[in-house]
Order: sequence, then C-alpha cells, then structure tokens
Amino acid sequence: MDKLNRKFRSSAENDITQGVIHVHPKGFAFVSPDDREKYPEDIFIPKHLKGNAVDGDRVEVSIAPEKKPDKGPEGFVKSILERAKEELVGIVWVINPKGHYLLYIQSLGKSKTALVKRSDKAKYHIGDRLLIKVLDWGDEKVPALCSVIEKIGTIDQPQTDIPAAIKDFGIRKEFPKGVINQVKKFSSEVEKRDLKGREDLTHLETFTIDPDTARDFDDALSLTEDKKGHFHLTVHIADVSHYVEEGTPLDDEAKKRSNSTYFPGECVPMLPEELSNHLCSLKEKVIRLTISVIMELDSKGTVLNYKIVRGFINSQKRYTYNEAKEILDQTKKSPHYETLKRMEKLCLLLKKKRFERGSVDLALSEVVIKIDKKGRPTGYEIVEYDITHQLVEEFMLKANELVAEEFMKRGQNAVFRIHEPPGEDNLTAFYTLARSMGFPLPNKVEVSDIQKVFDLAKNTPYAEQLSIAYIRSMKLAIYSKENVGHFGLSLENYCHFTSPIRRYSDLVVHRLLFTKGEEDLDKIAKTCSERERVSFKAEMSVVMMKKLRLLELYQKKEPQRTYSGVVSKVKPFGIFFEVAPIQYEGFLHISALHDDYFEYNNESLVGQNTGKSYKVGSPLELLLEEVDLIVMESKWALNQPKKKKKNSLFRSTKKKKHSKSRKRS
Repeated sequence: MDKLNRKFRSSAENDITQGVIHVHPKGFAFVSPDDREKYPEDIFIPKHLKGNAVDGDRVEVSIAPEKKPDKGPEGFVKSILERAKEELVGIVWVINPKGHYLLYIQSLGKSKTALVKRSDKAKYHIGDRLLIKVLDWGDEKVPALCSVIEKIGTIDQPQTDIPAAIKDFGIRKEFPKGVINQVKKFSSEVEKRDLKGREDLTHLETFTIDPDTARDFDDALSLTEDKKGHFHLTVHIADVSHYVEEGTPLDDEAKKRSNSTYFPGECVPMLPEELSNHLCSLKEKVIRLTISVIMELDSKGTVLNYKIVRGFINSQKRYTYNEAKEILDQTKKSPHYETLKRMEKLCLLLKKKRFERGSVDLALSEVVIKIDKKGRPTGYEIVEYDITHQLVEEFMLKANELVAEEFMKRGQNAVFRIHEPPGEDNLTAFYTLARSMGFPLPNKVEVSDIQKVFDLAKNTPYAEQLSIAYIRSMKLAIYSKENVGHFGLSLENYCHFTSPIRRYSDLVVHRLLFTKGEEDLDKIAKTCSERERVSFKAEMSVVMMKKLRLLELYQKKEPQRTYSGVVSKVKPFGIFFEVAPIQYEGFLHISALHDDYFEYNNESLVGQNTGKSYKVGSPLELLLEEVDLIVMESKWALNQPKKKKKNSLFRSTKKKKHSKSRKRS
C-alpha cells in the first residue's frame, strides 16, 4: 500500500462517505457522493486507489483531510457496497497456453479484464462476443473470473454491436408484461373525455420541426406577431403525464430506464412505441394532448408575461430541419413561410439576449454515421447546426427557463437541470489551445473574452476544435433537487420540461406543475443523472465502433489514403489528434515522430535538430496503419518520408537524446 493510502488509513480525521464511482478509460475515477450538501464536488480517486471497483459501483470512500489548492477532494475506495452489474459482455482477446480465455470488456476499458476457464462443453475463438456472469471480481491486478451465459456473435458481425452494448451497459430493452398489459388498455387515439377541462389550442397555426429520422415528436410550435411588434410564442409539449400516472407499471419502468437510448439507426425507448411513437407523439393532422407554455415577448425578445396550461392541439405539418431550411431559403414553397421567418427573427433576438448575459454560443455540427440494415457503416453525413436547429433550441430553452422560474415563484420543489462552473484548472487546456491558434486571451480571462474567441473563430477551420475543447473543460450538467443555476446557459433557473417522451425528469416536472406528487425528488434526480451517463457511454461506444469500422472499410479500399488531423493534446509521451471530418480522436506515440528526436517543452514536442514542433492546433497529414476492433483502438503514422540517418555517430548520439526523452515521458 503506498504512502498516500497509508496516510488515509492512519488518519482519524478522514471523512467517510458513499457514492457512485465513474471510472475513466485511463484508470482514474471520480465518485459522485450521495450527500451533495456536505460534498458538493466529485471526489477524485487515483488509479491505484480504486481497488477493484468498476464503473457504476456504489462505494464507500475515505477522503483525505488535506486539500490541494485549486483541486477538489481526493480519496480512496474503502469498500464496495453494491455492484452496478453482475453480467458483462466480453470479447475473446487472448487464449493462453492452458486454453483459458482472456476477455476484453469494452464498457470497462483496460481497467478490468475477465477470465473464462476452458470448458469441454464449448470452444471459443478470438473475436467471439460473449455474455458472461461474474463469479469473482478479483482485484485491481487479477481479472474477474466469469462463466459464459451465451455467445452473442463475433466482432466481425456489425449487427451485434448494438445488442452487445445493450447487454454490456445494462440498457433495459424488453418491456415487462405488466407494462404491455397497461398499454393495451389505452385507446389508439385521443378520446373526447380526455379533452375535458383543457384549453382548446387547435385554432393556432402549429407545426413540428425535427430530424429526418425522428419518430417521436415531443414538441410543436406556434408564433404570431401583433401590431405592437410583440411576439406570442407557444411551445406545446406532449402531455405524457396524462397517460403515465405515478405508481403504475408504466411509471415504474420509465423510472428505471430514466431516458431513451439512441444508437445509430436504433432507439431503445423509455416508453413503449404505442405511446412514444403514436398516442403521445405530436403527429400532424391529429388531436394530441399537451402542456403548453404560452408567452408574450416584446420586440426585443423580453418575456412580458406567460402562462402554463393543459391543452390540446392539431399540428398542421411535420417538418424536417432540412425542409424548414429549404422554406426559409425560398427553394421550397410553404403556407408557413411567414411564420418560419418570424421564428427566425425571434430566435436571433433570443440568441442576442443569451449572449448578453454571458452564454457562449457553440454551434457544433454533428457527424452521423450512415449504416445499412446489417449494421455496416457505409459513410457519414455532416449535419450543420443551422438556423432551423437554433430556433427550435432557443424556444425550448425559453420554455424550460420559464417552467423553472414558475417553481421558484411558487416556492415549490422540483427536479432542476444544474451546471456548476468549471475550475480554473479545467479551462487551462482550452486557453492554451485558443492562444496557440492565434486568438488573443488576457492573463485573467472573463466570459466576454471567451465569447470573443468564438466570435472570431466562426467560419474558420478552428471553430469545431475550439468548441470540443471548451465542452471538455466543462463539468457535467446533472439533475438536482437543489437549484444552483446553469453555468453554460448563464441562467439562475433551468429545468428539463420539453422532452417527456424520452426523459423521465421532464415527465416528473410535468406532474409537479399540476399535482403535488409524492415522488422522492432527490432520488429521482440522482437516478436520472446516473442513467443518463450510462446511456451516453453506451451510445458513444457504438458510435466509436461504427467509426472504427468505417475507417477499416476505407483502409481496405484505399490502404494509402491520407487523413487530415489537428493536434488536440500534447503529452511528453506523444500527441493526441482529431481526425477530420469524422470527429475521431487518435494518438501518435513519440516514437512515431521519426523525422527528428523530440523532447517535451512548454506543452509542445520540439525536434532537437530541425526545431520542428508539435503543439495544440498543429495540422497533421496521417496514414491509418491498423484498426483493432476488440480494444477499439487504431494505429496511425505521419504521412512523411522517414529521414535517413547519416552515420553511426549520429545514430548513437541521437539515440541517447531519444532515450532521455522517452524516459522523461
């Protein structure tokens, strides 16, 4: 046990707390404590002090009494209280001389492997995907001992990517019998009795704007402008709470899932399709129940008054983002053109007000991997964050803000969406990146300086990388009973209200607006935050696998294909880079920089002979050498000729420098 651990164990001043551990792929971890009042920050756990805890476990933590300046609390895992799961998905990685199988578990990364002993009943091969049950978790150095439940398929079968992720991350897919029976009792359409006591909003010009592939429509919009130049905006949200009552089988299952999980080409919904895609979905030309936020804004976009009502609508049209953009560009005709132009006008006013209060505008494009029916990637599409996406987002943000304000006015408890400010240390990498790209930042950076950087970066090749770096410097937004504000949006009051079909937090907020409710809000907030993290990891694992499969496809078709990249991070042992345009992060070890001998100096790798340097923002031309789907890694090389070494003396001298550099790393 090292000195730090001994110090923790010997100190009577140590605080002990409980929480959920989140393990980073590099091995270190953070524990989200249950008691947020006493421990508002996550507790850092060094790699060698997490014991055999794995991601998602409930643990008991001992916290060091000393706290380093500008650093959060630090501790070690004292005991494991509850395992997040007992079943995992492993891929046969190595078969040892005795015939035992070592498995790589993609959801845990290299922090934990699994061992399955040889059996006469079944034989497996490298690349087999196996659902396994943990018999003994071992320790930080010993693999978990497991038995095989079933074979899912092989790593060479892309159609097994999503089923494997669902099982590995514990995503609930099948609905229990009680839920299915409850859903069968619902009518296929809204009944007349359901309209009683609701506000009739069918006279409003109303339509939806969603992605091309959307099947569940949470929100619809109405907007008019009066003679005074005032805007009358109504945000209609599907009234899921009318159908999903507290304490029912539907509610219990939705609470356990907490959210829908979106994989490339497939969704695992929070609610059965009868509700999510039909009865609750705000489809065109049918009556649907809503909770609507009706607001009046002045000509500058300031809210003058609002009310929140239970109503019903009849959406006239379902638009995709692409269709709405074509209408605004006047390449496609529509009776809703004037309203869309009005929405664009109000959107720009709301964006301006958000900028004035200190919010940073991150207009990131999205890379969507195209896949066929067998799960094989066929290419990618860049979805631009254009004005149609922005206007929907601005109106949803405003509705969420007003609902949160309503709870504060009432003095009523709710589930808020909170986002704490980042520590200054977390922003250092972003500041370094911005300065290295030539964007001016003073020694003491204010929010207005960051806004100026993003404004200058617009329409430049640097915009995307800056946005990604800024997002990575932020803390995670979470759900909480305590309203501490939202740093990213520069709002004192914010909650999630606009997506009750796919988020349980929103469904609870809907109930709280019209009934007191008996839910344990603190527990719901924690569960929603945890399940959101799990879903995100599951989604990203499949997206990463599809990107690697796409790269492998390109390599087979064109082995000498070159890729453009930009250095995103520099370490003494090598450089990380973003591969454009598919937003894939790769790594080059210092030994791969073969045209010189490089040493780490002032957050750069500098060539000792040529003076060439690699720093954050440096462009790269890359060759893909190998893709390893089992461990989800790739091997890259710089697209440059290897430098010939002149003589043995040169080699000898320079090797020493190289060795010194490697040792320092």
